[in-house]
Amino acid sequence: MEVDYLFEIGDNIVYPMHGVGIIKAIEEKEISGEKQQYYVIKMLIGNMQVMIPTGKILSSSIRPVTDIIALKHIINIFQHGESDRLLPWKQRYKVNTDKINTGKIQECTEVVRDLMRMKKEQALNSSEKKMLDNAHEFLISELVLIKGITVNQIKSFC
Repeated sequence: MEVDYLFEIGDNIVYPMHGVGIIKAIEEKEISGEKQQYYVIKMLIGNMQVMIPTGKILSSSIRPVTDIIALKHIINIFQHGESDRLLPWKQRYKVNTDKINTGKIQECTEVVRDLMRMKKEQALNSSEKKMLDNAHEFLISELVLIKGITVNQIKSFC
């Protein structure tokens, strides 16, 4: 039986809230008496392995790593986007968490940009510091995988 998979072994992916990973295998496993096909993903941050049923990959918001074309939009977000600084920190934290959970690189870029701007003006609380560190690490880990860009180029605008 031939099965069509969304991703192939060796594909680089982004898993929201976990970062960048590589599809290492597609395996059949029996869990709780039910056989299913699973993507086996090696996460690059935290040296963790994740298994996701192939049938649930779309609902998990996993997506391919972005490309060089999208990078121009990301740079534009950093340079020209507006930050909403008027929100109380709890509301801002929820908005930023929701953005990161989407798994969209543009949303993660906005979180990093806004928190970096705030950090220049005032000290961030410990929750926002941790969020900035995590979002920044996720963003850089994805951008590093884009062909044709170096780590130094990424750090120059990020």
